[in-house]
Amino acid sequence: IEQALKRPRPIDIDLVNAQQARRILDRLVGYQLSPVLWKKVQRGLSAGRVQSVAVRLIVEREREITTFSSTPYYKITAVFSLPDGGELLAEGQSKPATAEAARQLLQQLADDSFAVSEIKKTPASRNPAPPFTTSTLQQAASNRLGFSPKQTMMLAQRLYESGHITYMRTDSLSLSPLAVKQMADHIEKTYGRQYLQTRRYKTKSAGAQEAHEAIRPTDISKTAITGKDSGQNRLYRLIWRRTLASQMAAAQLEKTTLNITGASSRYRFTASGAIVRFDGFLKLDPPKTDAASDVMPPLKQGEKLGVLRIMAAETPERPPSRYTEASLIRQLEAMGIGRPSTYAPTISTIIDRGYVVKRDLPGVPGELLRLRAVPGRPVEQSAETIMVGADKGKLMPTDIANLVNDFLTSHFTNIVDYDFTKELEGEFDQIAKQKKPWQKVLEKFYGPFKQAVDNAENISRAEVAGARELGVDPKSKRPVIARMGRFGPMVQLGRAEDAAKPEFASIPTGQSIETVTLEEALQLLALPRQVGRTADGKIIEANSGR
Repeated sequence: IEQALKRPRPIDIDLVNAQQARRILDRLVGYQLSPVLWKKVQRGLSAGRVQSVAVRLIVEREREITTFSSTPYYKITAVFSLPDGGELLAEGQSKPATAEAARQLLQQLADDSFAVSEIKKTPASRNPAPPFTTSTLQQAASNRLGFSPKQTMMLAQRLYESGHITYMRTDSLSLSPLAVKQMADHIEKTYGRQYLQTRRYKTKSAGAQEAHEAIRPTDISKTAITGKDSGQNRLYRLIWRRTLASQMAAAQLEKTTLNITGASSRYRFTASGAIVRFDGFLKLDPPKTDAASDVMPPLKQGEKLGVLRIMAAETPERPPSRYTEASLIRQLEAMGIGRPSTYAPTISTIIDRGYVVKRDLPGVPGELLRLRAVPGRPVEQSAETIMVGADKGKLMPTDIANLVNDFLTSHFTNIVDYDFTKELEGEFDQIAKQKKPWQKVLEKFYGPFKQAVDNAENISRAEVAGARELGVDPKSKRPVIARMGRFGPMVQLGRAEDAAKPEFASIPTGQSIETVTLEEALQLLALPRQVGRTADGKIIEANSGR
């Protein structure tokens, strides 16, 4: 601060114009597009240049998962006996597509003899991660501490206001020379000179503004802070470790790979591991697994190994993973969409508006085939029960998100177009560099956007409702439809123009317009139904809801 006060400079009006253009454009989108959603979809909704793209990412990922078709394969592993009486687990070179192919392979391999055919030892190093930016802090706090982006920014704000860390809204990786010197002195004094390796990090993102330093402790000698708020303490320790580790020596590893080949089948198994020769920055942040468990036994090339058992495990292909808050931020940043200061409020907004829910899925029971072979015996077969589709703490779109996303992609393509949103960020950067006038950027955007808003007046609510015909009720022969109603997603028996009045039932949490089946819809429409009477003659009804 003292150095800055000694060197004042004029306000950079180009940076002001870039910020002004971003603010005006975002307000144009929000103020003019949100009322369109109120009229055509549902009141209380909102749209935004970044939030609508975030919703689109989540909607499209969920649809990828829904349409994903898993093709199972069989993972081959073997357990070999070692000369010292120990055991060695190795993975096979192939993945049979069928149970019969896996069974035949296991029978063949169980009676084969195996020996070490190749030993590869290669040195490797592992470098520390750079200090935190806003987005990487949010990701690390989510993954390691279980904090939401909103919670992380709230705690970081308090740490900043208390003078414990530097400004927490930044996309820069740079550290001040003074801070680097303090860290170097601390590392050399605390851990020894061999642990010191100062670095200057450069931001790879083309759109980074780098107006501030990376997030770091203001006093590196303060290894922890005292106070009643454990969240602040945990976040500070995360920042402190990451910052100090960024100036420490790389960890030196030795990777060992063993190839084990069958004498007659020539089938190859591979076992690999790594040991830490010098821990370097891992002194501060040791790996979660014990390095000793990765040590390969001292074997020689040509040494024979006994077969204890060979296994084949049916393994389903996994669909794409749903987004967590951390992975959504990472994806937005990789696509060049949004700024460090926008990620946390964007995620909070799409949750608060009911577009996205953070949910645990219990999954459904399923069975996977397991085959096991030992020398001289037939192949044994068993089944393992697993939970299929189980997920924890993932972001999932609601029916309203699907509806709004389809409406925007059809009628306001630019707003949710990934490349268009990224190009706008680039144009804001051009304004900051005095290469484009901000008025022209807004004029270029607003003309087509205003025309799309005006055209939306002619779109009917029925067209937007996202109605999906599920089939025909076998009793009444009337169509069964899933659609968005005034009070949320519902199923409908019959049409408004039919002689008989349509019947309605709400779609409960856990089901959606896109996935509900005809059978499920008919069960919902059958409620309430009389299931009996009490001892004093009162009717007992089954129904959903409270």
